[in-house]
Amino acid sequence: MARIKPQALLQQSKKKKGPTRISVTTIILCNLIVVLIVFFLFATYRHWSQRSRLQTDSRLTGVSFSEDEDAFVDPKKSDVPGYAVLNTSKGDITVELYKESSPEVVDEFIDLCQKGHFKGMPFNRVIKHFVIQAGDNQKAGATEDWTSRGKHNNHLDTSMKHEAFMLGTSKGKRDDKGFKLFITTAPIPDLNEKLIVFGQVVKGQEVVQEIEEVDTDENYQPKSHIGIIKVSLKQKI
Repeated sequence: MARIKPQALLQQSKKKKGPTRISVTTIILCNLIVVLIVFFLFATYRHWSQRSRLQTDSRLTGVSFSEDEDAFVDPKKSDVPGYAVLNTSKGDITVELYKESSPEVVDEFIDLCQKGHFKGMPFNRVIKHFVIQAGDNQKAGATEDWTSRGKHNNHLDTSMKHEAFMLGTSKGKRDDKGFKLFITTAPIPDLNEKLIVFGQVVKGQEVVQEIEEVDTDENYQPKSHIGIIKVSLKQKI
């Protein structure tokens, strides 16, 4: 039997081997990876281009942009104090201001505080289980109009504007001298038609009650002087 030479064996083995084939599964996986990479790059580019555009617009309009793309903060609103501290001759009364529900009145109140309008203002009307009023002694104000109806009202509404320790001012046209402060000492639904409620006492309720208990004359004017020494505005308490 004749022996086959090594070179012949090598040529035979090369003839038997065919070209290497790539499976269909491998091709599909590669294509998916490429698509995912392209999609990720496109999404990243779109995110940062949109963020850059929003930041540019915010600088032009004066609105601050936060980390949340949907959250915008108006610097004018964020700078509005949220609290006022009434330093009275009986102690401090801290009031939370309703910036959202009564923005115009709160702005007017803050402006008057900064001008010192309430400095030295007396509490010129004190009606037990009803309201205490700070204002000009020369002008009686609206309190006398409500006394007979509000003081003895038996149908009390429980809504927030009718609760005790609410801060308000008279409705209607007001000048600087006509801006009076009213703090309810009981739920008074009648005041809803007379007052614009723009705050609520959150600290110093005992001071309000102490003022409420002072001796008054037949016109509900305190017999001894009680007044506001100053008003301080605060962002937080």
